[in-house]
Amino acid sequence: MSVLTLVIEGQDVAGPAGRTILQVARENGVAIPTLCHLEGLSDVGACRLCMVEVEGQRKLLPACVTTIEEGMQVTVNSDRLTAYRRRIVELLFTERNHVCSVCVADRNCELQDLSVEFGVTHFDLPQLHPKATVDATHERFGIDHNRCILCTRCVRVCDEVEGAHTWDVMGRGTEARIITDLGTPWGQSATCTSCGKCVQVCPTGALFEKGRSVGEARRRRPYLPYLVAREGRAR
Repeated sequence: MSVLTLVIEGQDVAGPAGRTILQVARENGVAIPTLCHLEGLSDVGACRLCMVEVEGQRKLLPACVTTIEEGMQVTVNSDRLTAYRRRIVELLFTERNHVCSVCVADRNCELQDLSVEFGVTHFDLPQLHPKATVDATHERFGIDHNRCILCTRCVRVCDEVEGAHTWDVMGRGTEARIITDLGTPWGQSATCTSCGKCVQVCPTGALFEKGRSVGEARRRRPYLPYLVAREGRAR
């Protein structure tokens, strides 16, 4: 496999052909913010927070799905990128009903962490206040669509790791929602195995374990690469 050399944030780096900018950057200690990316799952470029500047390209490119090229010059941090990422975080807050002070994931939320990182202390955009529901029909878990950011981590882990494909996305734009079994209440799902993987990969408080109060949600992220590696050995 050929090895390509490039420059990321002024640092000379190298990586095998087929690797993404995000992978090579993180392997070399260069941080790029993301919400939809999670090691062990396929990348879909949904959140757009990992956008970077590539010399010679007029538009920003998503680092998680853009493969490296020989001689590529990549900028990860700039005034343009900071402003762009701040606006993305603001949009994620304003399109749903996020109230951190009463959320099970308070102080344990990746969206909340990014709001601190990019200084989102107020909203310049009007809030939409959609009528989003809570599905608590499952015996052990619940989903609060007010907190969902449509990162599709739950969809991908259920499909790619658990193999159940219980979750999917219905609707478009601000009306898009994560659903189970073509719109069946979660508690009536015929495919859900109650494994809890979807709850563990959720970056916000959208998916939660019942019985958890404010700020009590804890995610076990490291187990996912282990599961993927184990399944690979089993095959």
